[in-house]
Amino acid sequence: MTTTTPAVPDRQRQVEDELVRTVLASFENTPDPRLKEVMQALVRHLHAFIREVRLTDTEWQRAIDFLTAVGHITTDRRQEFVLLSDVLGASMQTINVQHEAGAGATEATVVGPFFVKGSPEIPRGGDMAAGAPGEPCWVEGTVTDTEGNPVPGARLEVWEADGDGLYDVQYDDGHLAGRAHLYTDEEGGYAFWGLTPTPYPIPQDGPVGALLKRTGRSAVRASHLHFMVTASGLRTLITHIFVEGDGLLDSDAVFGVRESLVKRFERQPAGTPTPDGRDLSGRSWTRVRFDIVLRRE
Repeated sequence: MTTTTPAVPDRQRQVEDELVRTVLASFENTPDPRLKEVMQALVRHLHAFIREVRLTDTEWQRAIDFLTAVGHITTDRRQEFVLLSDVLGASMQTINVQHEAGAGATEATVVGPFFVKGSPEIPRGGDMAAGAPGEPCWVEGTVTDTEGNPVPGARLEVWEADGDGLYDVQYDDGHLAGRAHLYTDEEGGYAFWGLTPTPYPIPQDGPVGALLKRTGRSAVRASHLHFMVTASGLRTLITHIFVEGDGLLDSDAVFGVRESLVKRFERQPAGTPTPDGRDLSGRSWTRVRFDIVLRRE
């Protein structure tokens, strides 16, 4: 069903145009030129949106109430504003603008709302799952620059949901699991034990979840494992790897899937020897390789 916006009389259009000019002029003396550019662009686009849809008083109040609710539910362990940005595609579009494709570098994607500072450090081959439920997964690869040089000492921050589709911060006991950081060796190599990624719904107990329900959108994310990679002189990379064959790759709730980040997770039958000799007590496991390429600043 489509609606037709009623024609706006010339006199009314002049009143609205005048307000836009007045608000733009109020930022004219902003000392910081970039702040001035951003604020004036925001005013132009925001007013254009209001005028295009002919926003009603009731709709304006609902928007204020919605943003207030987003603020109220946001804590240092839950970032509802990031979640809102994600489901509107704003997070991914910002990444598109700031991280142009090409040059052979690994593609970036969204950070998501569940990154937490202060993760535990693990050694090469360590276990970032820390007892979280799920199928073990051996993750390995290298970090190089776009010229193929290995990057020793790069810091890899990794985090993911457990086999039940929950991040540690979604539990009430405050434990840390399914997240850690480690460093590449002299050859730029890294390896660790994590969990085979599984799909999960983004939190639906807040205003963003309610918005997705109201609009008939899926709240489910494709299976993935988060990475944040930092190294001196190289651009910080925030990315994921996704699971080849996942039926949700084309409908990820936050639009974060990139074809280049879809990797094959090879399932190993129970009893298959592990790369580091770890005893998995007869459990199946998977392995995946993810070679990361960073671009220069």
